[in-house]
Amino acid sequence: MSGDEREATAPDAPAGAGASRIALTAAATELLRLLHAQHGPLMFHQSGGCCDGSAPMCYPAGEFRTGSSDALLGRLCVEGVPEPVEFWMSADQFARWRHTHLTVDVVPGRGSGFSLEAPEGVRFLIRSRLFTEEEQARLGG
Repeated sequence: MSGDEREATAPDAPAGAGASRIALTAAATELLRLLHAQHGPLMFHQSGGCCDGSAPMCYPAGEFRTGSSDALLGRLCVEGVPEPVEFWMSADQFARWRHTHLTVDVVPGRGSGFSLEAPEGVRFLIRSRLFTEEEQARLGG
């Protein structure tokens, strides 16, 4: 994990689990605090479609309807945000990415008009790496 990356944890994860599927950079944490102040509770969804659909989209919590075709990767604890930020991914994409650790980052440029950060002139971006064998074992497969 780089110095700019902060491990995001799920509050309902078993003590000592020691592995997570997703983390936030300091820039993503800062942006989530700003967006929370403007919009209240937040959530992410990543559909796995082309173009903007392959980027994580940030919405007010509950605005994007999730269902059986989606997987909850984690509930991100963001310093300064009172409630966890759920991160959902389409189940089809998760099936392809289940061996991958994801880090939510922020880069300059305009992403989708549907994601809350679009007016800020930045967009969320996923950086990824394969899990180590040890992490994979702790995650159960």
